[in-house]
Amino acid sequence: MRSVVSMMRGVLAAAGFLAATMSPAGAQDKVTVGVFPVASSLPYFVAVEKGYFKEQNIAPEMVRLIGGPPNVAALIGNQIDAAAVLVTIEGMNADIKKPGVAMYISLNSQNKTYQMEQFVVRKGLTASTLADLKGKKIMSAPGPANVTMAKAALAAVGLKEGDYTLDQLDMAQHVNAITAGTFDAAFTLEPQASTMRKLGVASTLEAGLIAKYVLGDPEANAFVAGCVVSSDFVKNRPDVAKRFTAAWAQAVAFINAKPDEARKFLAKNTLTPDDVVDTVPLVKFVMTKDLTAKDKADFQRFIDFSVSTGTLSEKVDVTKYLQSF
Repeated sequence: MRSVVSMMRGVLAAAGFLAATMSPAGAQDKVTVGVFPVASSLPYFVAVEKGYFKEQNIAPEMVRLIGGPPNVAALIGNQIDAAAVLVTIEGMNADIKKPGVAMYISLNSQNKTYQMEQFVVRKGLTASTLADLKGKKIMSAPGPANVTMAKAALAAVGLKEGDYTLDQLDMAQHVNAITAGTFDAAFTLEPQASTMRKLGVASTLEAGLIAKYVLGDPEANAFVAGCVVSSDFVKNRPDVAKRFTAAWAQAVAFINAKPDEARKFLAKNTLTPDDVVDTVPLVKFVMTKDLTAKDKADFQRFIDFSVSTGTLSEKVDVTKYLQSF
């Protein structure tokens, strides 16, 4: 009897040991992600909803962060491992301060076809070109990158500072502000522009501004934002970072293959109204590993322009901050 009891104790002890050693491997790896709930964060929502993170044994923890500065601060302080979307000017500025804090695993291209930034004018305002915004009151998406690009487009058509007023306003307030007539025009982003058009309170004056006025080609790839991971995350948990990137790549592939189906995930995850989802333009999502030589050249030109305007304090080699696995 004692031998049987002893044997059972041994079996139970062994089972306990196996459970203890196996449970960490079975547990999902938590990755804290800063998420700005806009259309360009779509791969994050797709990866969650389609189960791509789960397939890679990743448990994403979303931290809602509005705009680039909060995401940069969280990356520098190691409060987040990744940012679903970070404007590349702000990412490169962060990398100047702390090299490698923002490593891009994918980039978002925007231009005349893949629309994101655009100037809209309120209903009742007569304007057919950007030059017609002289003397007008304009609001801009927040952050130095957006303000710089708005001013650059206006400067390209001959408007200098003082020819107009430009105030930053939180993206969540754009639709209401243009509806109320507080501003004549807006340098705004998607999905707010589509929402304004749907409501009939504004119309798009011109889109694809950065590709046209900064890169000199309406169809150039203006890599204005993208998904980043911190170098500390990559260094300390390389396998987890690799699996996070793999899930992101699955989401990008799904969006590129089925954009109409992918748009559906904007409805409950962003400020996009249900009746606007089907018409929201999407940026072109490209994994870093798939960038062509021309893509990298376009990206470098955009960042070089930011240096020339003083938005970035020094020249940056963008290839140093592209992360592939």
